[in-house]
Amino acid sequence: MRRIYMDANATTPLLPEVLEVMRPWLLESFGNASSIHQHGQQARAAVEHARESVARLLNCRESEIVFTSGGTESDNMALFGIMQQGGLIQSGDHLITSSIEHHAVLHAAERLRDRGVEVTFLPVNAGGAVDPGEVKRSLRPNTKLISVMMANNETGVIQPVAEIGRIAQEADVWFHTDAVQAAGKLPIDVKAIGCDLLSISGHKMHAPQGTGILYIRRGTHIEPLFFGGAHERQRRAGTENVAGIVGLGRAAELAIESLKAGSLDRVAALRDRLERGILERVQGCGVNGSAVERVPNTTNLYFDDLEGEALVIALDLKGLAVSGGSACMSGATEPSHVLQAMGLASQRSRASLRFSLTKLNTDADVDAALEIVPTAVSRLRELAPVNAGTLG
Repeated sequence: MRRIYMDANATTPLLPEVLEVMRPWLLESFGNASSIHQHGQQARAAVEHARESVARLLNCRESEIVFTSGGTESDNMALFGIMQQGGLIQSGDHLITSSIEHHAVLHAAERLRDRGVEVTFLPVNAGGAVDPGEVKRSLRPNTKLISVMMANNETGVIQPVAEIGRIAQEADVWFHTDAVQAAGKLPIDVKAIGCDLLSISGHKMHAPQGTGILYIRRGTHIEPLFFGGAHERQRRAGTENVAGIVGLGRAAELAIESLKAGSLDRVAALRDRLERGILERVQGCGVNGSAVERVPNTTNLYFDDLEGEALVIALDLKGLAVSGGSACMSGATEPSHVLQAMGLASQRSRASLRFSLTKLNTDADVDAALEIVPTAVSRLRELAPVNAGTLG
């Protein structure tokens, strides 16, 4: 059975060009990048070349890039690093974030709240976007950090981060943005955004899992999460993952090339054709976040009268991999916090699926998906219908 992958927002396949540059560092070159002998200096040169490539992707200085294990570490490093200056969290300091952040930010914010930090979770409109005016109205004299993502992982909705950046600068407040779902899909210019910190995860842009970066604007002091050696200019202790970093650097180069060549326009066209085709073929279906700008690869659709989790399984059995609009927490399926923040009723949230394409997807993939999805939806509605009256 031919398998079709449309879950890029969960992870992306490693590109052959990325694996090619990683291979020597996995099999032959094994130096520690902190060693002064030739093996170590070769590794150091490879790490710094990758740092330069990532810096070009973000339009920043190489010295402002810190390599991490991924988006979760980068987000935690940003929030705790700012709110825990000098190793202490000041009770009464204020953090502003949004209600639709990835759990790497939300759970970090909740942990900070438990330790005395005042936290404001901003609402979003029905389209899933934060209102910059709400950010400004939420500012307090004790506000220390604003953290709002660049693009939502479930809906793909792009947030007004440049406007929020201006508000943060005017208020002299640190600003962090989680750009995990934007990197490689949108041009990113940290100077235009006006952010002090920005997170990226490698495996969302065709680099290996277990890689990421935190951009830290020069002059921004953060408290490290880890203590040990003086790696990454004393900002992130631990021996560098040379092979992974080299792969992330190459993925950044390929992302720059794709953005310049307009390759994402093709992905957007595929996404739009998939979206239109499903809406035309399936009754009781709609798009979450359709009224606002989204990243080009993502659509989040609801299918009334069924459970999204069952549809994910049914599609997978037919060879189509997508993701549910809800997360499995502690063994129980909970409605998506993102979709509920947008005002969707619990049942409609549970009936939502995310389709997220990669640049490797083809017209044939979309054609096959448009055959599989309507059939699976129709079959599930016959076998296990959900009361539409509870959808709201």
